[in-house]
Amino acid sequence: MGEPELVIVDDPAATTATAAELLTHALVSAIRERGVAHWATTGGSTAVGLYRALVDTPLHDAVDWPSVHVWWGDDRYVPRDHPFSNVKPFDDILVDIGESEEGTAGGAAGLAFDVARVHPYPTTEAIGDARGAGWCAAALADTLRDQGPAFEDGWPVFDVLVLGCGRDGHTLSVFPDSAALDAGFADLAMAVPAPTHIEPHVERVTLHPAVIGTARRVLMVSSGAEKAEAIGGIFGETRDPARWPAQLARRSGATWVLDRAAAGRLAR
Repeated sequence: MGEPELVIVDDPAATTATAAELLTHALVSAIRERGVAHWATTGGSTAVGLYRALVDTPLHDAVDWPSVHVWWGDDRYVPRDHPFSNVKPFDDILVDIGESEEGTAGGAAGLAFDVARVHPYPTTEAIGDARGAGWCAAALADTLRDQGPAFEDGWPVFDVLVLGCGRDGHTLSVFPDSAALDAGFADLAMAVPAPTHIEPHVERVTLHPAVIGTARRVLMVSSGAEKAEAIGGIFGETRDPARWPAQLARRSGATWVLDRAAAGRLAR
């Protein structure tokens, strides 16, 4: 699998600023080479800092945003405008999701995404129609097969996949010993029961962790001393993704952007 690049910076603000620069470079390169970019993004505090860095710096104008397809690696099974939603920070910070006459989204401070190329899990529809999280995941998988990037070995090849690492070593909504690690090709996306050890305790939907291995570029962004023990284990001698699912991003073609606190248990 090779080894990733490690970038260690001073604090959480520096992690997201650095990640925003790396993300921008990956998107620009993809558009230049293929005319379109497929970005799978994340949620939580990582996403908030990343999005603010994209709109509050010269990076705002660095990318042809209408050429970018946006996907989510995972989400909480809540409506799109719920505080737990992984999509809400994207809507609140990056875009005014209302469609303009030109078919783009974005206010004065937002980025001009093509709304037809923004692909969240359809949680609001699924909840409103009482269809269930399994239907929601399957619907996203169908959209990904229809409008997503090329597939390799049965899995989509995102141009850049942004991830976070939980204090238990999870990534996406793939927790230690998750059945998702053994799921087959039919389960490109799947429902995940509400975790009891990680907040918020709500049901989730996630892409299969195999997408970590096929993405052209993986950006793992993590900060805080509470992540240090898991990250130390991930970069230890033992390879065990069942124990640390985020270890799947310990591969060539990945960059881990960590602050000094998160990197505190790494061997010198």
